[in-house]
Amino acid sequence: MTDFQNELDQPIGRPVPGWTPRPLPPATPMSGRFCRVEPLVPAVHAADLFEANREDPAGRNWTYLGYGPFEEPAAYRDCLDQMAAGKDPMFHAIIDLATGRAVGVASYLRIDPANGVIEVGHINYSPRLQRKPAATEAMFLMMRRAFDELGYRRYEWKCDDRNQPSRAAAQRLGFTYEGTFRQAVVYKGRNRDSAWFSILDSEWPALKTAFERWLAPGNFDAEGRQRQSLAALRGA
Repeated sequence: MTDFQNELDQPIGRPVPGWTPRPLPPATPMSGRFCRVEPLVPAVHAADLFEANREDPAGRNWTYLGYGPFEEPAAYRDCLDQMAAGKDPMFHAIIDLATGRAVGVASYLRIDPANGVIEVGHINYSPRLQRKPAATEAMFLMMRRAFDELGYRRYEWKCDDRNQPSRAAAQRLGFTYEGTFRQAVVYKGRNRDSAWFSILDSEWPALKTAFERWLAPGNFDAEGRQRQSLAALRGA
């Protein structure tokens, strides 16, 4: 038997029957019980977001982003105008339904319809959103659109390897760590080793159930404190 025949006899990837390219995400809102995630419109959202971010006077939220912090509303508005003008990344504002105010930003990016891969990133939660149920719900709504509405196969999260809060958030949300790409990016004059995480479509049904149970009204007491953690509901 030739070496060529040996190569032909080696196992190959499993078939993906009936696969077709996935649609691009629509520019429509995603609504939950605590928040609404909607396409970023600077004229509507910039003022709220700037005020919400002022509650982080040291600018720590911007440490691992490639832009910011912003001292003046006009400079922040200019940045948002550039963000909203593109289609990939596709930026969204996160609206706190209790106040009707924009309190955070997240985006879809590296959108790959042919292979069914999409990433979530540019996540910037102001202090008004951090550690609130709406923070988790916003990520759930974006996952649900990618998997249930659009049929993507893989959902990615990447962050600076030194960004421990982001790494912890990815793992709490059910992402699996896949490895670190060394010297992947230069930003703000410094190196970034990028940690990669993902969720697959086969993992989504169980994860979705855990999110729905965590977000259910019965999982929160009268003061809004969780009764069961998301990790516990995932069986982690």
